[in-house]
Amino acid sequence: MVISYLLLGGNLGDRPANLAAARTAIGAVCGPITAVSSLYETEAWGVSGQPSYLNQALAVRTELAPGDLLDAILSIEQTLGRERVETYGPRTIDIDILLYGDRVIDSPGLAVPHPQMPRRRFALTCLNEIAPHLIHPLSGKSIAQLLDECDDGLDVHKF
Repeated sequence: MVISYLLLGGNLGDRPANLAAARTAIGAVCGPITAVSSLYETEAWGVSGQPSYLNQALAVRTELAPGDLLDAILSIEQTLGRERVETYGPRTIDIDILLYGDRVIDSPGLAVPHPQMPRRRFALTCLNEIAPHLIHPLSGKSIAQLLDECDDGLDVHKF
């Protein structure tokens, strides 16, 4: 068993319901959810002019190997209506693997820890709520430290 930290997000449709459906599916397919952050709202990161996102971090105890976890997540996204049209574009649901235990993975299609996490205040804010002392395996810094040092200027607030 490994604790994997996931980030849920979405900015189309009934955002809270979409995140709830993703949590249910993750718990059924990937493993028990052991921690859940509050819902946070933020402006879109990467492409402006789209609806605000809701985000939430989860800790999941999983027996799935990293590639199998990714496959399960992609299947859940598709089931929940995710369409991959535009990079950083609007979506009903997005599920990212932020961390997979203390593993560092750099393979085609999967990079863990998530390479953008230290630069995204919304990801760090959600993760900091449930795991502030968790150490990022590449930087050696805690999630709380990474959040303190993050220069992303987008406003993130509880929903």
